[in-house]
Order: sequence, then C-alpha cells, then structure tokens
Amino acid sequence: MILVGERINTGFKDIKQAVMDKDPKPLQEWARKQTEAGASYLDVNLGAVSGDPADMCWMIETVQAAVDTPISIDTNKPKILAEAIKACKGKVLVNSTTAAEEKMNAMLPIVAEHGASFIGLAMDESGTPKTTDKRVENCGIIVAKAMELGIPPENIFLDPIAMPLKFMQEQQPQILDAVKQFTLFSDPPPHIVCGLSNVSNGTTHKKLLNRTFLVMAIANGMDAAICDVMDSDLVNAVRAAELFMNREIYADAFAR
Repeated sequence: MILVGERINTGFKDIKQAVMDKDPKPLQEWARKQTEAGASYLDVNLGAVSGDPADMCWMIETVQAAVDTPISIDTNKPKILAEAIKACKGKVLVNSTTAAEEKMNAMLPIVAEHGASFIGLAMDESGTPKTTDKRVENCGIIVAKAMELGIPPENIFLDPIAMPLKFMQEQQPQILDAVKQFTLFSDPPPHIVCGLSNVSNGTTHKKLLNRTFLVMAIANGMDAAICDVMDSDLVNAVRAAELFMNREIYADAFAR
C-alpha cells in the first residue's frame, strides 16, 4: 500500500506559520515523524499562502534536508509545478490534474518530461461527478492522455474523489464502484488513490470512518491513500486488509 503523508500542508496552522516565517523546524519534524511511521511519499502543499514557486521550492528543499522520502507536489498550478519538480530528488508524485483538457495540457507534459507519477482526479470542467459512469469516463480521458504522452500505467494514480459521508452518503457506493472499474483500464492497472480525510469531514468518529472506508476501498482495488500515517489503527487496518487481499504474506508481527 502506498501511503502519502498529508501533514505538510499550510491548511494546518503550524505549517502555515512556519512557511510564512521561513521556519524549517515544523516541516522537518513532520517529515521525520511521517517517514518513521512508514509514509511512501510526503505531500507538500503550499495552498493559498503564496503563489510564488520559490516558496514551494523552499518547502520541498526543507523537507528533503531532513529525510529522503519522495515528495508529492500538491499543486494544480503549472507555474509552481514547473519549478517545484526541479527541486525534487528522486521519484516525484504530482498531485494533481483533472480531466479538463486545458489542465491536462498544462500539467501532464511536465510530468512526462520528468518521468514523474501523477494523480488524476475524476472530475472535469463541470465539477465532481455524481455517478460511477462519469467518474470512469473522466478517468478514461486522463489515462488516454497520459499514454499519449508516454506516461506508463504504473505512474498513473486515479482518484475517484472521496466525498463526505455526512453530507453525501448516497455517493459512497458510486465511489467504491468506480474504484473497482478503474482496475480494468490497463494491465497492469493504474494505481488508485484518494484523499482519505474527505470521507470524515464534519463527523465525530473521523478515525473509525476513515479506516472503514479505506479497508472497503482496498477490497475494491485501491492501493494508495493520502492520509494520516500517524494513525496506527488506520495503518494496521490497511496492513490487515492487504493480507486478506493476498497482497502481502502473513506474519504475526504484521501490526505495529
């Protein structure tokens, strides 16, 4: 399972203040903690704090000074991506593009040029779809464009777009069905990912809902998540689910 640590994001007050003050300590502390917890990538999100590519580059360089964990560049702005990707060492995950033609044409050539992986969101100019079929249609467009540019399936991460259970309960079966259908796009199939915290927005039992949804999504073919890697119950649930899917070999010490 590919786990992307979500915590280096200016949506969190400590990271926002650190970026504004150019204080490396909070970023490096979270980079170390998430790496020690087993993160496969560290998501780095500048958010609305700045539109200056230099600030994203500073965040990436600060994280890389502390750990060797690969970076997930969290931006939908081509200008920021073009500079930030040059600052990354090793394999890069770009988060993200949509199926909108203008967005794909701006983002995916950069991804292809650098041999990076990317996340494709199952949405287009009309917004987030409400049906399985539209999610599959949008991601089919993304996969076709990626392959046209020579991006292989193993570098494609498709995101069905997890929606809040509390406000969009009727969407949950559609999302899980889309996950299952994404596995049919190619052989080997693309990766399938979600921003897990979206599921529990506004709820009381966030951790329980997050890990339950993720286990169900794994059963349908999901193999990656942007999530709280510090949540040991979540990580252990993922490890158990992977055993039941026969992706890993059982050992008594599977849980941490």
